[in-house]
Amino acid sequence: MSLTLQFVPYSQIAPMSGSERVDYLLGIAKKEKIVLLEGRLSPDQEAALIEKTMQSINKRFKGIELSVVYPDADSKELFTKIKHHVVNFLLGNRSGFTIIGPASVVKEIKQDPDKIQLLTQ
Repeated sequence: MSLTLQFVPYSQIAPMSGSERVDYLLGIAKKEKIVLLEGRLSPDQEAALIEKTMQSINKRFKGIELSVVYPDADSKELFTKIKHHVVNFLLGNRSGFTIIGPASVVKEIKQDPDKIQLLTQ
């Protein structure tokens, strides 16, 4: 079985509505591809993605694994925190990245400050 990663730049989903983004990303995951999304979805869009995923579960599609990585989010350094807030204000949800993988391929996503482990089946 091959493993396919699909990078989605934020500029590709920026003009889409929230529901279009959810449908687009879920469509990629349903094709058994792991999505590497530049940036992140809003909390409402993440909730909609999870809700739509739950509605889509069947014998062929087992759901998704989702993880969001925020760079410097836990930093104690004042300059880093200020920079992070300014970037978020100016660019929206472009800082960090999101990993969305089909549950049939991705067993678990483990995250710690130094690395991300994507465990596949």
